[in-house]
Amino acid sequence: MTYSEFFEKIKARFAGADVSDIKEHLAYQFNIEDKDAGGIFYVEVKDGELHIEPYEYYDRDAIFTCKPETLEKIIDGAMDPVLAFTLHKLKVDGSIEKALRLKELIAKKG
Repeated sequence: MTYSEFFEKIKARFAGADVSDIKEHLAYQFNIEDKDAGGIFYVEVKDGELHIEPYEYYDRDAIFTCKPETLEKIIDGAMDPVLAFTLHKLKVDGSIEKALRLKELIAKKG
């Protein structure tokens, strides 16, 4: 799988997420480590809307670094992000408080 294919797959999983009740600005950058599917993208909640773009985001609250399969398990609910962090499958840099809100965002996905 290429980075472009992986990004589109992740973006599709968030399609239809209702984040209208999240009033706080949240911005996450994901650094995906993989020979083929590796790359960077960001997920942002701003003014009650969800944006997912294949770019680096400099005004981010947290950076998540992981392998593609780890992120897929987290998004599908098969792995808790806190457990992934504890098992060293997910690295987190930035605001831990805002990083913990990733679970809330995942719960709202369509």
